[in-house]
Amino acid sequence: MAAEWPKTPRLIGKKLPRLDGAFKSTGRARYTLDINRPQMLHGTILRSPHAHAKIKSIDTAAAEKMPGVKAVIVITGAGKELFYAGDEIAALAAETEEQVLDAMRAIKIDYEVMEFFVDEEDSRAAKIRTVGGKGTNNLSKPQTYEKGNVTEAYKAADGVVEGTYGANVICHHCLEPHGLIAEWDADGNLTIYASTQGIANCRTDVAKDLNLPLENVRIICRYMGGGFGNKNQCHDFDLMAALLAKEAGVPVKLEFTRKEDFLAVHGRWGTKQYYKVGVKNDGTLTAIDFRGFANMGAYRKSSGDISGTEAYACPNVSKSVSPVYTNMAVSANLRGPAYPQGYFGMDSIIDDVAYAMKMDPVEFRLKNMSRKFRDQIEYTSYGLEKCVVEGAAQFGWKQRWKPVAGSGAGPVKRGAGMGIGIFGSALGRSSARLVLDAKGKYHLYVGVTDIGTAANTTMGLIAAEQLGVPLSQVEVINGDTATCPYSVGESGSRTTTHTGYAVVEACKQIQARVAKEGAPRPGSTPEYEANVTTEPKADNRARYSFVAHFAEVEIDTQTGHVAVTKFVAAHDSGRVMNPLTAESQVKGGATMGIGMALHEELRYDKRTGLAVNPGYYGSRICTHMDAPNVEVLFVETDDGLGPFGAKTLGELTIIPTPAAVGNAIYNAIGKRLRDLPITREKILEALA
Repeated sequence: MAAEWPKTPRLIGKKLPRLDGAFKSTGRARYTLDINRPQMLHGTILRSPHAHAKIKSIDTAAAEKMPGVKAVIVITGAGKELFYAGDEIAALAAETEEQVLDAMRAIKIDYEVMEFFVDEEDSRAAKIRTVGGKGTNNLSKPQTYEKGNVTEAYKAADGVVEGTYGANVICHHCLEPHGLIAEWDADGNLTIYASTQGIANCRTDVAKDLNLPLENVRIICRYMGGGFGNKNQCHDFDLMAALLAKEAGVPVKLEFTRKEDFLAVHGRWGTKQYYKVGVKNDGTLTAIDFRGFANMGAYRKSSGDISGTEAYACPNVSKSVSPVYTNMAVSANLRGPAYPQGYFGMDSIIDDVAYAMKMDPVEFRLKNMSRKFRDQIEYTSYGLEKCVVEGAAQFGWKQRWKPVAGSGAGPVKRGAGMGIGIFGSALGRSSARLVLDAKGKYHLYVGVTDIGTAANTTMGLIAAEQLGVPLSQVEVINGDTATCPYSVGESGSRTTTHTGYAVVEACKQIQARVAKEGAPRPGSTPEYEANVTTEPKADNRARYSFVAHFAEVEIDTQTGHVAVTKFVAAHDSGRVMNPLTAESQVKGGATMGIGMALHEELRYDKRTGLAVNPGYYGSRICTHMDAPNVEVLFVETDDGLGPFGAKTLGELTIIPTPAAVGNAIYNAIGKRLRDLPITREKILEALA
């Protein structure tokens, strides 16, 4: 049973400030790299300067003898291949940062430079795979989905529209760079102060990779400066620091430079997408044939899927996505991993079809969006239609959208566009521990990390709502595996739906005991404690959140400059726990999507195989000057599942944004820009 929606909620649905807001805003919060341990050394990693090379020989003797150096570990030795510029060769630890950098430069390596590919199309055309292994193709086995018969469906279609779309590689750009401190005690126990989105997952990974009993590993992360998917597990540099600390016999701090933060940790995979869509004269979709290729970089770390087709009702669908290896930094999860780049392609071709059929894109989507998952499985709740209808009304779609794209006099053009999206809101296993002391204070232990979503505040207000007490009566303890139980980790937008559910059940256990025995009394009754692990199910139905974004742009056709002048984000994320922090998530995700649409990318030089613009400025990350006012509209549904009917939110917020902006640009200038980012140069070239 889920927590029932209270008839008169006291806290949920009200705008509440973060519990730790004062600590963060005043500088009292200590982040991972603020921590210093006695006798602590400084670590660094020597990385490959080549996109693809073999190490012929490596000599660390001079580095090991340099002042202050306490540990040197060779990761990739002679005869081994390096598959991208940034691949790890050796790790070092010394007494000062200057000493460890000097020692790193003293390592002598003889390289055999090899052929490389940083372009996905060039790489998949190669016969022999040059990265990630020997004797196999660069192109991985495709992931496929088939329904109906697209070939026959095209014959019955009244119109067929084709298009090719692409998206480049982008990075996470968290304000806090990656880093950690590793420390061993005399009994062989390892403590890692980590910047991680999941302390429980990180602990499990470290124990497995270092062949340690789980109880011998402790992960601590009480404050974290942002995480969008590349901090949600143990990383290889966590293990390197642990091994350096083991060899040196003292703690080691390893802190990434901003350049390393862009090149040595995974970003979002780039894509190339090919669509062929059949449609009837009345605007009904009859066939979707989609072929996609995902640039996964040098190693396979994620699925490489490309989403989008599942949002539309169509009896005949053929989907094939092939991950491709290249000599670039690894690609994997970034906020809505397979979705924003996939929905950019899917919602762009849908817009093209709507224009071809002389239909309003809003009306076309309302006619064709799927009311069941893949047209087969019932949703637990469905708010997409309301998102589109109410979002369009608040945006003023009828007044802003132009039936003839590119129309209007003068050098400054305005246009409107939209995009939709869906994202899974599954239920699953998580844990919570709740203690009621003799003073009437509740102590809630959860394994969550606040990565910018106010997760600990949400856990506290869920508990306070269920218990019927003020939020000030609940203390939330998080961020330490020594005291906190398992949590799924802050990825996949699962914290509220998973751990929040466990919090409710722990509260119910304490409430039941109080009802039976009365409250604990000072000096006579021990504290009441509930330890709960839950794993709820959604029956045979699909549980999803839904979104529709609407964008208006203003384009100076003489300079190519694009300004987003109005933006409306309509979301169905079930019952919204805290509108204040939820709105903040939507605004942040939409701003990330605007940056992805207009200027953000990690560029590689095809001649050298090197990234040319790693860093905030070079990669053109959105600033406050770029961020428009995002109007947030919540369309609340309640499927009776999860904690008080909450569904996922955080990752959904970026999904339709690049498509909405891209479609608005087309509406403004009448030219379809098919590859992200849609830069000034591309706009001017299209208009030339």
